[in-house]
Amino acid sequence: MKSSTKDKIKGGFNEAKGKAKEKAGKATGNPDLRDRGTVEKAGGKVERKIGDVKKVFDQ
Repeated sequence: MKSSTKDKIKGGFNEAKGKAKEKAGKATGNPDLRDRGTVEKAGGKVERKIGDVKKVFDQ
């Protein structure tokens, strides 16, 4: 599997996991969990974009 594909998959997973943490934090009133989820979701988006950039330069 190409590095770009791995980054896109891992980024999507981290983004989904972060979104779940963010919603759980909002539902339970836990600002720390909500904030960690927001950061993880943003990191996943960045990782996915890195995969997109790698794909462009691999071609």
